[in-house]
Amino acid sequence: MRLKRFLLLLLIFIFSVSIIFAMGSSEQAKPESGITESQPSQDQRVVPGTKEEVYYSFSGITKKVLPSVVELDVVEVVRQETTPFNFLNPFDFFFGGGRGGDNNNNNGKNGKTYREFERPGLGSGIIIKQDGDTVYVLTNSHVAGKADQITVKLSDGKKFEATKVGADDRMDLALVSFKCSEKVPVATFGDSDSLEVGDIVLAIGTPYGYESTVTMGIVSGLQRKSTGNISSYTDYIQTDASINPGNSGGALVNMKGEVVGINTWIATQSGGSVGLGFAIPSNNAKRIANDFITKGKVEYGWLGVSIDTVDENSYPDLRKDLGLGNKGGGLILGVFKDSPADKAGILPGDFITKINGTVISDSTQLTKVIGTIAPKEKAVFTLIRNKKEMTLSVVLEARDDEEKVQANHDVYPGFLAINIDEKMRTKGELGDIKGVMIVAVSQGTAAEQANLRAGDIIQEINDKPVTNMLEFYNALNDKSSKKMFQINRNGQKIIIGIVK
Repeated sequence: MRLKRFLLLLLIFIFSVSIIFAMGSSEQAKPESGITESQPSQDQRVVPGTKEEVYYSFSGITKKVLPSVVELDVVEVVRQETTPFNFLNPFDFFFGGGRGGDNNNNNGKNGKTYREFERPGLGSGIIIKQDGDTVYVLTNSHVAGKADQITVKLSDGKKFEATKVGADDRMDLALVSFKCSEKVPVATFGDSDSLEVGDIVLAIGTPYGYESTVTMGIVSGLQRKSTGNISSYTDYIQTDASINPGNSGGALVNMKGEVVGINTWIATQSGGSVGLGFAIPSNNAKRIANDFITKGKVEYGWLGVSIDTVDENSYPDLRKDLGLGNKGGGLILGVFKDSPADKAGILPGDFITKINGTVISDSTQLTKVIGTIAPKEKAVFTLIRNKKEMTLSVVLEARDDEEKVQANHDVYPGFLAINIDEKMRTKGELGDIKGVMIVAVSQGTAAEQANLRAGDIIQEINDKPVTNMLEFYNALNDKSSKKMFQINRNGQKIIIGIVK
């Protein structure tokens, strides 16, 4: 009984003390706002080291990469011919020239009047190297390639006037530099070949002038091809990370905080992001950047051929005639005289399937692979000729600028011929005429000068019958330098000769 009473008194005592302490601690902890707030802890966020850590935050990645991504403000001076009689538009009349200090120049050598005005632009760039006090920034050619004034704005707000080191429209990449005596953050480039569809990526740039903007998405596709007038000298990484005007030249970043792509273009009908963004792979961009720094320009390998991808609609029965099966590759349509291809023995009708062991899927990839091979470097070409596989060693040369390339018309044979299918027979009322039809003749070539025309049906070459594309290429590529073509033109037989 005494024990029960003692235990009861002990419980009452403990309970009373607990209430007193609880009230006291509650009174001490109660803030003025009436809301309990957690104490701030030291920021320990870092680049995620495991996949599990990725789920919590991307701030560690952005802290690492953001300082190396810059804003580029550019100005291009555009020279435009004015209207006759030097009429001024109302804006020029009242305000004395256009925005940005436009200038009228009435002293054109050809008697025409020109007007200069400034066209501003905005983009992003990535700091890729600092050599002493020279800082190099990689961006797109469509951002800075034609700029006359370039201002680089760092993430901390500092601005520097920059100069163009080089620009390459083929890859849509440009390199600019500025002087800075202080150390600046330099981006780390990753291996874009290691990317897989589904990998998480961040897009960093200055969309619509909103500097240091970060968006998140995944790799939606790899080795995407360009469309329209967008560079076909590179493939692209597709992402659904939001990319908008101003993002061009910015960084596509993996979960290690490494740059794996240079954001370049979007597919859209509205002008804004719809989740179809495309970036140049970092491995492609690194070579271009190194060429700019070491040589001041980009050098591409040149083979000296005209090529195309073979599909049944454009080239009826060609795969069957040449024994190509379902293999991917690029068809040689013509060979330029004294080119690396000509010197190595590549012929019209050859079908390139591999270069240095790299499998070629189509003519676009063939162009890309050739472009990545350095001039004077030997490359091994695997090709199909006369239904047999063979290899040739080719030493590539440096590709001239596009104007010179387009001005070269010394290509053999200088025209395109295909099999006559049933649709062509019906449409042209050709009946059972045998031969192959010329469908295009290149301007300025010997074929054009000899008066070969689209619609001509080649029935013989040097007295050898031509009834399909295999016979055509075998006769076209024989050792004789002069070729005599027996042509059926609108039912009339004529002979036309060209010299290889």
